[in-house]
Order: sequence, then structure tokens, then C-alpha cells
Amino acid sequence: MPWDNSQMSRELLLNREWLVTNGLGGYASGTVSGAITRRYHGLLIAALAAPLGRMVMWSHVSEFLRFDDDDVVSLGGEERAGGKLDLQGADFLREFRLEDGLPVWTYRVRDLVLEKRVLLPHLQNTVHVSYRILEGAERPRLELRPAFHFRHHETPVNEGPTTPYKLAAVEGRYEITSARGRLPPLRMKLYDCESAFTIASANIRQVIYRTEQSRGYAHEGNLWSPGYFHVDLRQHDRATLVGSTEKWEIIEVLAPEAALALERERRARLLQNAIPEARNGVAAELVFAADQFVITPNGRFEEAARAHAAGDEVRTVIAGYHWFTDWGRDTMISLEGLTLVTGRSLEAGYILRTFADYVRDGLIPNMFPDREKGGLYHTADATLWFFHALGRYLERTNDWTTLKLLLPNLIDIVEHHLRGTKFNIHVDPDDGLLVQGEDGYQLTWMDAKMGDWVVTPRRGKAVEINALWYNALRLLASWLREMEDEAAKRYDEFAARAHDSFNNRFWFADGGYLYDVVDCNGERGTQDASCRPNQIFAISLEHPVLNPERWAFVIDLVQNKLLTPVGLRSLSPDDPEYKPIYSGDLRSRDGAYHQGTVWAWLIGPFIDAWLKVHPGDKTGARKFLEHFPACMNDNGIGTISEVFDAREPHHAGGCIAQAWSVAEVLRCWVKTA
Repeated sequence: MPWDNSQMSRELLLNREWLVTNGLGGYASGTVSGAITRRYHGLLIAALAAPLGRMVMWSHVSEFLRFDDDDVVSLGGEERAGGKLDLQGADFLREFRLEDGLPVWTYRVRDLVLEKRVLLPHLQNTVHVSYRILEGAERPRLELRPAFHFRHHETPVNEGPTTPYKLAAVEGRYEITSARGRLPPLRMKLYDCESAFTIASANIRQVIYRTEQSRGYAHEGNLWSPGYFHVDLRQHDRATLVGSTEKWEIIEVLAPEAALALERERRARLLQNAIPEARNGVAAELVFAADQFVITPNGRFEEAARAHAAGDEVRTVIAGYHWFTDWGRDTMISLEGLTLVTGRSLEAGYILRTFADYVRDGLIPNMFPDREKGGLYHTADATLWFFHALGRYLERTNDWTTLKLLLPNLIDIVEHHLRGTKFNIHVDPDDGLLVQGEDGYQLTWMDAKMGDWVVTPRRGKAVEINALWYNALRLLASWLREMEDEAAKRYDEFAARAHDSFNNRFWFADGGYLYDVVDCNGERGTQDASCRPNQIFAISLEHPVLNPERWAFVIDLVQNKLLTPVGLRSLSPDDPEYKPIYSGDLRSRDGAYHQGTVWAWLIGPFIDAWLKVHPGDKTGARKFLEHFPACMNDNGIGTISEVFDAREPHHAGGCIAQAWSVAEVLRCWVKTA
């Protein structure tokens, strides 16, 4: 991202965000300007063990260059109440870029060219903020003032510790603590140079978080700073300020330069291990983006003990940054793109076995709340996506040992669905189709809920739930046949009945597409004719439930009504409930979330289905992905957002980095190569 202050709007520096993760669920993130505009922004959001969860431990650093003539230049940005927006750094920024997926800023001040980098060493709650002189004879003093607001990353910016922070300093080591004694201290140290620290504590009041304001949340808060570090750049070409919740013996194992070299080595291996088609260009950028979501969850000690006893490791997938944790549905949909395309099949196995350990009453967890150890199970489709993910894994790895290990779980899942499990999830004995729905719960992927308002309840027999059910039955039957198990015939019979009923019940002849739900709210014979993308799964899955003679009709309709350059609309523009813009407060956003808003991940199943109708036309399929490289230079730089507006110019919304968006675009980019 080259920057020309005279030609470009400073708003770009506030709207484009960067993200660095640590493999634990922790992260650093902010705007290119340096201003913090979300409650989730900060230089270190540490992933701590439950009941703490992800904590904002280091919010901001103000950066100043002080020259001999007493001219002081600010490199960062911040916004205060009253509309005071300080983006002085925009006058000196020359370039922002990602280098192997890591953010780098280049500034020119007078004849000085200064480079800044942010790095989180892998599997540590540690951040390195590094500064290096590239050229210039004039050398100023660098002053760095860190600022803090210890709180959970979901806590509103106007809440948090009300008691004073404390600073302790011993021989160049600094520790900031809060009276909330259960939090670890934030340990800080300045490397690569001789430096001094001036104690000059300050309350930085009325910091404005403009994105929180636009989303209808508390948006004005305070930060606290103990003082500032200063380094004479006439004597040193580099300086790195390190912040960490780790112990000193961990922090000091690696000097910053060594940590950067090792991270570059790790990222080189990511590309080397990916399948050949994913090692260059856009696909390689997506490999780095995919790495941000695959994590070792911090603090699930019981889970780790079970895995270690079996010779395994615990792995899971963060559904999206900044606010999502690991979700079962997102994990299973994303597994192929995030791990199998990227050559991380070992970790794919860990993920599948990790979730298998959590099967309860025939269900895998819908999600794991951030501050808790257990999962929540209110989902009708995540468990069925588990079969799909396992199928993709086996096709790539032929790991029949894992299949044998998981087969009892798979049979248990299907049997629970046949006789009925939680949330009214059960097979209707009259037609063999899968029913789901219970008051107050949102069980499909269209799961927006605000208070008691479930926006798209879709109770009854939902189209994609039954496509997934049929696919799961066929997969289970095929795996049992591989093992010469006579039970395969039983599940084939259930699948055949579901297939016949599906084609009889879901085809909307007048519209030429599939009903979204039949037997709505348990009322037999009713249909929901909303034209939604959920019908695409009746074609896209490995075992498509829809009769082939109807595929082209569905594909043509979805292409005409739902397809955009950035994914599929969640509802046809012809529908009176259609809402094309995803913005505003929580109620407005949730009301539009699945009522028109475009979802990037749906481009994956659409391309799968399209290629079944147009086999071999990879060139035609690639055209559906042409806009995504441009998306990676906007909003969340180097990654793909969760959702987009349904009409041009398709502004991004939701999470700036979403696992299934990245996974499905990467998977299909490779598939259409």
C-alpha cells in the first residue's frame, strides 16, 4: 500500500486494518494510521487461560521523533473527544506492506527513512514492536509512550479497572500490574540499544473508538501511561520494544532479531509444506492468512491432557478476528482450505480428533465461549459438517487409523439423529428427513439472534440440513463398506429414503429452485419459498441429494439472483425482507446478517456446484474469484472479511478476517488453477 498524503484520503489509514496472531488465539491489530478504532485493537491481546480469556494487555504506543532543533514529529494517530483527530503520521508515511504476511511501515522524516515492524513470536503472548533506520544522516531521539487499559477484549472501552496501575522497574525490566491480582503483569523491555525510561504517568482521557461508535457501542474511554522510553538514534540504528505476559526467562530466550529470523523460517516452511499450486501469488498470501486461524487453544488443560495421553496435540480453528472463538461449524467447513490445501494434514487430524472428544448426545459443540472450558451444543449442522470434513481429510491422507478410531463416534451421531437428540433434532419417521428447531435457539448457520429475537429461525426441515444429512449417511455407509461392515446397508437405506423424500418435498416447480424449509415450525405441508443460497449444498457436497436433471436450474437461478463478485447474497433481492446494506447498530446489523448480506465463504460451494454443471471449465470458474485479490488490499489487509454489502460497491463488514472466507477462496483458487 504506497501512500501519497497529497493524493490519498486519510480515511484510508483509518479504514484499513492489520492483524498479527500468535497461534494461541491471541493477536495484535490496529489501523494502518496507528489509531485504535475498535475495542479489539491493541499491540497485545493475550490469550490467557480460562476464566480470563483474551485480554487487552497493551493498547497503544505513541511514537515521537525529537530532532536537535526541538522539532517533534508524531508517527502515529489517535482521536480524542471533540473531533480532535491526530493523524500527523500520515504526513510522513510512505508505504505500508505485508512482508511474508507481517506488517511493515516505512516513514520518511526529513532525510531519515525509518521502518517499523510488529511481530508476535509463535505460541507466545509476546509482541515485538521494532524500529530500524534504513537511511539518513540526521538522527533524532525516538520516544515511545506505551498506554494501557487492561480488560477483556469484549469489554466496552468505558469499563475496566478503576484502581491504579503499578509500575515496577529493575535493571531495564519493567512490569505493569493492575489491582486485579488475577491478571499477570505486562512485562516490558527495550532491546537492541541503550535507553532510558522517564516516569511521567498520565491518564489519556476521552480516546474515541470510531468503529465502536458506528456500531452503536460505547466508544469513549481512557488509557493510562506510566511514562516513556527514549533512545538516541545517533548511536543506534534499531530499537525493539517488547511487551509480554510470559515469564522473563521465556521473554529473554530470543533477541528480537533472532525471533524475526525464526518467524521468517516458520513462514517459509508454511509455503514449502503447502501443495504446489498454493506456493505462489495470491494463493501464497492466502496460506499466510490461513495460518492465523489454526491455533493451539491456551489453557484447556484437561483437553490437552487427554490428547497428550493419546500421543496427540490439541488444535482448533478461530472462526474470525477479532471477536469469534472456535466454532464447530466454521472449523469443519474451513478444515480443507486451512489445513489440507496448506499441507497441514497432521493438524487436520488433531482438529478432528479434538472435536470427536467433545461429542455429546450425538452433537459436536457449536462454539467454545472465550472464558470457559466447555462447549455449547446448540447447532443442527456443525455435526453433519464433521462428516464432510472427515471425508475431505481421508481423501487427502488415507488415514484409515483415524477413521477406525472415530467410527464409533460417527455411528453414535447418526443413531442419535435417527431417534432424536437435543433441540428437537430428529428424523421424521414419515419421510426420513431431518427436523430441527426449538424456541429461542438458532440452530442453522443463519444464526443471528438479539435478545429473544431469532431473525431467521428456519425451524422445520431446512434444505442444507437435509443435504448434509444425506451426505453424512452416504459417507458413513461407504466407510463401513470399506471395512466390510454389514451395517452399511442400513445407512444406505436411510439415505435412499431421505433422497426420495427430498426430491419430492423440496422442489419448487413454479420457481425452478428449492424451498428453503418445508414443514415449517412443525406444520406439515408448509413451505418457505425464500430464495436463499442454502439450496446450493444439494449439489455441491460429495454426495449431492438433488437429482442431476435439476442442477442447471438451481445454478442458473443462484447465479442470476444471488451471485456477486464477493460471494453469494443470503436472500434474493426480490424478497420483501431483503436488506442490501450491513451497517449500523447491532439490531440493524443482525436484521441484515442473513437477509441479503453477502457471505464470501459461499463462493466455495457455488464453484463446486457450478463445476458439476460445467465440468472441466476451470477458466470459467476462476472468474468468480477475480475480485478477491482486491479485497485483500482493503479492510483487513492480507485477508478476507466475513461479509459484504449486497449491492455495489460491496463494502466489507463483520470480522476483518474470517476463517471460512479465507479457506474457501484458497481452496477454490487452487481448484481452478
